[in-house]
Amino acid sequence: MLNKIPREDTYLHKGLRRQLLKLLEEKGITDKKVLDAMGAVPRHFFLDPAFEQYAYKDRPFTISENQTISHPFTVALQTQLLEIKKFDKVLEVGTGSTYQACVLAQMGIQLYTIERQRELYDLAGTFFYVKKFLNIKRFFGDGFLGLPSYGPFDKIIVTCGATIIPPKLVEQLKPGGILVIPVGDELNQKMLKIVKAKDGTLTTETFGDFKFVPMLEGRNYK
Repeated sequence: MLNKIPREDTYLHKGLRRQLLKLLEEKGITDKKVLDAMGAVPRHFFLDPAFEQYAYKDRPFTISENQTISHPFTVALQTQLLEIKKFDKVLEVGTGSTYQACVLAQMGIQLYTIERQRELYDLAGTFFYVKKFLNIKRFFGDGFLGLPSYGPFDKIIVTCGATIIPPKLVEQLKPGGILVIPVGDELNQKMLKIVKAKDGTLTTETFGDFKFVPMLEGRNYK
């Protein structure tokens, strides 16, 4: 995972990505900008080369620190729910493998991404593919606190399972902004799309059941 050495993106890989995009469309992903971004970002770069043959299956993989790279469908759905517009200012909580971050960055937004696991944060700093995106700014920190110095944000995405909607994230969301977050217990979460009205009231929609690694407070320096 996060190999420092550049790898090839062959015709075979691109063909497998096209097949994956067809599957995502069949599962309900309709936003062409999302599909184009996922078609452009080589998912096999984000996995250990030993698992490359599985990179374009709709399945998650474990990475360092017992974290995961999500199902492609989950990445696509969360991204679609954000209703991304070019030049949006977006906060991501849970950098992880950086795959979701790179998909978002491919869409032409300004991304601020937080990772609480020091090992994952440091690995991302050596990952050749992330370096191509000058519109990604990475932070080592507590996602529950967000990034108040850089807010407010047009959109916020949380890529780990929360037991509550963190109040600080709601505060850092612009009026008219969208927060996409899985909320529930350790075994099951509901994917929520929360829209913040101009008067600060929140409207919530639910989009199915998911299972993410837990969202934890603080920072892990290991």
